[in-house]
Order: sequence, then C-alpha cells, then structure tokens
Amino acid sequence: MTANIKFEHPALASKRAIIFDLDNTIYPVSSIGDKLFKSLFQLIVENGEYTGDFDEIKGEIMRRPFQFVADDFSFSENLKSDCLKLFLDLTYDEPIDPFDDYKYVRKLQGIKFLVTTGFTKLQNSKILQLNIEKDFLEIYIIDPIQSKLTKKDIFLKLLIDYHLKVHEVLVIGDDLDSEIKAANDMGIDTILYDRESEHTGIENQKTINSFKDLHLANWH
Repeated sequence: MTANIKFEHPALASKRAIIFDLDNTIYPVSSIGDKLFKSLFQLIVENGEYTGDFDEIKGEIMRRPFQFVADDFSFSENLKSDCLKLFLDLTYDEPIDPFDDYKYVRKLQGIKFLVTTGFTKLQNSKILQLNIEKDFLEIYIIDPIQSKLTKKDIFLKLLIDYHLKVHEVLVIGDDLDSEIKAANDMGIDTILYDRESEHTGIENQKTINSFKDLHLANWH
C-alpha cells in the first residue's frame, strides 16, 4: 500500500513516512500553559518541596513530560503524588491553534504518524481541540503512568507494522533529547523543528524553522 507514496521535497524522495511530535512541534504549549497548568503551578508553589527555581520549573513543564521535570527538580514524593493525581483528570477543553506553518504539514503527500508522550486524557483532549486527528494515519500516546514504552519502542513498532525500512522514515520534533535522540539512535533520519532558532551549530543535525521548508530545498 505504501510503496508508491512519495513526499514532495526532493530530499524526502526516499521517504515513505514521517513521524511527528506534538507539543511545541505542532502547537506552542505556552499558548495554553498558564491556563492549563494554573492549578498545578499553584500546588507546586504552596507545597514548596522541590529544588531549583520555580520559573524554570514552569518553563520545563511546558517543554517536557512532567515526570522528567519532577525528577530533575527533586520533587518530594508527596508533591509528585499530588501532581500526578491532578494530571490524571486534567484536560483542555477550548480550541487550540496550531503553529501557522502547520498548514504545510497538511499539504504533504505521504504517510504521517503522530507520536507524543504525556498523560492520555490530556493529550487526547489537546489533539481533539487542535482538530488534527485526520491528518495522521495513526496516533500514539505514550503515557508513562500506564506503560514503560518509549518513543524508540513506538518507532520500531511502526517500522514493523508498516514494513518500513529505516531509511524510508523521517522523524520531526523539537526535542533533541527525546524523539530526535530516539530516532538518531535507531539510524532514522531526523529534522529538528527549531522555530525560534534556539539551537545553533549542532553538527550533523538537519534543522528547519518552518514546515514550509519541507516543500522547498532550503533546510539544512
């Protein structure tokens, strides 16, 4: 079924599938973060059982899965437990705007998958409010509370399920230590979505600032 599907960009000619990250790749978490995490931030401040700067914690929670942030900032077991209880029922129920260049993802002709890490209920609510379900052949939510699977495990599953070779797949995301590292470790080509040009001089890492670049020949 997938053998004859091609992407438009000349550099993607050998690719049959692209795997996308969600948070800060398809939409900015900061656009909903203050409202979404209001109760969580209040809980953390009132408890106070953590190390480091609270503003830095806020920024990291909008950038990475909560469990990793809690470990990095030495949340007490009580604080971590209370936060997790809050997260289990947390949803976002207002429309979310994707990045304005996401329209170019929709124009790509080829198989697209979405792989994201987070709490199942919350991630599902964001996907629903973004109205992106139909843009992907399959969507995978890796919930650390429910599973020990990693993005690398899901990438391998997609290779097997869809009879894809490593060189036929591309992974696009914003996190060098998550989906980019997982894919690179497997020999899968990656593109770092660096919208604000925060990363410079990364050796052997293809980077784009806009999904429009996937239709042009100027990503590097």
